[in-house]
Amino acid sequence: MALNYIWIAFFLLAFIVALGKTVFFGDFSIWSNIMGASFTSAATAFEISLGLTGVLALWMGLMKIGERAGVIQFFGRLISPLFSRLFPGIPKGHPAMGSIFMNVSANMLGLDNAATPLGLKAMQEMQSLNPKKDTATDAMLMFLILNASGLCFIPIGIMMYRAQAGAANPTDVFLPILLATFISTFVGIVALCVKQRIRLWDKVMIAWLGGLAAAVALIVWFFSSLPKEKVELYSSFVANVLLFSVIIMFLCAGLRKRINMYDCFIEGAKEGFKTAVMIIPYLVAILVAIGMFRASGAMEVITDFIAGCFNAIGVNADWVGALPTALMKPLSGSGSRGMMVDLMSAYGPDAFVSRVSAAIQGSTDTTFYILAVYFGSVGVVKTRYAVPYALLADVTGSVAGIVAAYIFFH
Repeated sequence: MALNYIWIAFFLLAFIVALGKTVFFGDFSIWSNIMGASFTSAATAFEISLGLTGVLALWMGLMKIGERAGVIQFFGRLISPLFSRLFPGIPKGHPAMGSIFMNVSANMLGLDNAATPLGLKAMQEMQSLNPKKDTATDAMLMFLILNASGLCFIPIGIMMYRAQAGAANPTDVFLPILLATFISTFVGIVALCVKQRIRLWDKVMIAWLGGLAAAVALIVWFFSSLPKEKVELYSSFVANVLLFSVIIMFLCAGLRKRINMYDCFIEGAKEGFKTAVMIIPYLVAILVAIGMFRASGAMEVITDFIAGCFNAIGVNADWVGALPTALMKPLSGSGSRGMMVDLMSAYGPDAFVSRVSAAIQGSTDTTFYILAVYFGSVGVVKTRYAVPYALLADVTGSVAGIVAAYIFFH
């Protein structure tokens, strides 16, 4: 229900801001800009879905091989001690556990193209256990928060954009991003555990969450000891080698089980194609609303107001220039990325505000895109409390990114 109100609010706020600009400033072109944005966003939604079709077909085909060969179930058993507590509604040994593990692992490695189809497969597996097909289960909500909080150990894309912009050290945002995304995920998990009455003081939960914190600390130590030029090279190498190793593992397991992997792949690829078509209406709905909201100038109104508030009370507002990235991040991944690139073009990639923007960009994932695609892929329309908890992770990630940037760069 919250997503319904937010969706309506995008249109209403866009209309109110546009009306104000026309009445008070004589801006008549704003209406053309808004309607143009609606058509462009609708086309973009279709293009995104079309672009996902091939990737979905590939990874759902590979996942079908992994499932038939027993690899997905193996991953499920591997992570079962933690996931059986985070997802108590999923039976032990169910294929959903393995799919969730694969999705979370791809996200951690910064492999968005692989993570999305793996996540859609996980949603389909969880939907098979759902007694109310139009309503999100507790397990789905936990899974969505894990994705929205966007835990990523290797932010390859952001480092690439900084390199293209001519940054002296493109990888210098690696540690701030890692800290911000870890804090975002940690807060999101803890908050949802409290909401769903999952025991946080369970020794397995403490061991896994503590181990994750230790892993983050180890990664920070390892990469901080590397020469600057090696950080991007090694992180990209590790991520892609691990991903290719998983594919080889699927194929080897298929050979061992003597399954017809080609037919199995085709079967899974067909499911991927159907999923890509199914999400088109959901993407059109959310991207058109966001596009019209942005074209109206409502985002600028909000940014200017917040900047004025901080300046009025004498608080350092050097970070406010990166606020559009934070506000756009839950709405549009390409939009927030565009704002980050725009800041690097305007102020230089090594300016403080550009580094803050990069830290925010890498702290979380695109909440409303994830909600639209993942829930849309299984026909869930009642999202319960997914939106407020996902936005909590977003806000936490943005604040953590700003603080981390001040610690490392100011």
